[in-house]
Amino acid sequence: MQAILEMVLRHKAGERIGVTSVCSAHPLVIEATLRHAMITGQPIVLIEATSNQVNQDGGYTGMVPADYRDFVHAIAARVGFPLDRLVLGGDHLGPNAWTAAPAAEALDKAEVMVADYVRAGFRKIHLDCSMSCADDPVPLPERTIAERAARLCRAAEDAFDGAAADAPVYVIGTEVPVPGGAAEDLEELAVTTPEAAIATVDMHRDLFRASGLERAWERVIATVVQPGVEFDHDKVVDYRPERATALSRAIEPVEHIVFEAHSTDYQTPAALAALVRDHYAILKVGPGVTFALREALWALDAIEAETIAAPYRAALRAVTLSRMQAEPKHWRKYYHATGAALDFQLQYSLSDRIRYYWPDAAIAAAQDKLFANLRRTPPPLALVSQYLPLAYVAVRAGQATPDPADLTMAHIAATLDAYHGACFPNA
Repeated sequence: MQAILEMVLRHKAGERIGVTSVCSAHPLVIEATLRHAMITGQPIVLIEATSNQVNQDGGYTGMVPADYRDFVHAIAARVGFPLDRLVLGGDHLGPNAWTAAPAAEALDKAEVMVADYVRAGFRKIHLDCSMSCADDPVPLPERTIAERAARLCRAAEDAFDGAAADAPVYVIGTEVPVPGGAAEDLEELAVTTPEAAIATVDMHRDLFRASGLERAWERVIATVVQPGVEFDHDKVVDYRPERATALSRAIEPVEHIVFEAHSTDYQTPAALAALVRDHYAILKVGPGVTFALREALWALDAIEAETIAAPYRAALRAVTLSRMQAEPKHWRKYYHATGAALDFQLQYSLSDRIRYYWPDAAIAAAQDKLFANLRRTPPPLALVSQYLPLAYVAVRAGQATPDPADLTMAHIAATLDAYHGACFPNA
């Protein structure tokens, strides 16, 4: 993984450069990401799946790692994106999907999962064993977390059989909510202390070396910390550099390792740029891009209501809400409102639990019908401007067409612009 290693080394040498990690399994988000990278000339694109999205049991997407690889590669082939500029990552790879089981059983499954990711061609591996299993203490001791990470790293190394230049790179540490986001409203947010960040690096380094993983340690490129950014259902905690100054400086003398920042969704462009400047050189985004997707789909639903007779409408918004109410398993732990307030959360929460429902067969069929309706009856420019002003600008600039998929991706691209500006401020 020379490209991502090179990016890290350039950052460590003083260049203000970073990479955006887009974590999504939605085809329009992935296509928008690849098209945006082609337009902006990005050297690499990093697309990641989480352990609860994709694992050997299928995850909530129903995909095993090889399925996800084929899914992303097929989109790349369709849009003409070169595979040698595409990096697939596995995020929060650990026992998270099996924490209801005893640790021995969950770790066995995690080993299989990590190996499957590597065999499928994923080359950025986040080793996250911070979660307690059924017979574990809570919280899990730091040493146990690092020991388990080393064990999974060994499984990854044993699974890799390619050329040395293509060997996996690793990310360690976690100071963020479990995959899927925080379940409660935010009241306060503590920044990782420099001492804790460096202790995590030191402990992992020592245990990796004790496990014969010296060469793998040279490919550890980042550690996940909490720089003070987060969001909940309706609030965003903005990055405040002055709160993280000591943390930012702590990583400077550490060779070949930068910080990875999770939950950067909804940060302002200035905050994202400051994060990269302060060595949070890998910016992970997930709900932020699917929130933009939902915005675009709701706008298209509104356009349909103005242009298509009622009996022929897809009614995507109504179908989606109906399915979410009928199948609450993906939001019940997170949303506690009732009535109209619940309807609001289901649609507009920044946590974006709605993203788990896009693969639902009825919802996917409604989206297909919506797009078909708007292809038979293309929306007038005035309505595009009214409901999708960012996409309207792209249409007028010749960067998008009035096709509903194009409009959706143009709207998502506006979110990606902020990340690109942060990672490549001199582009």
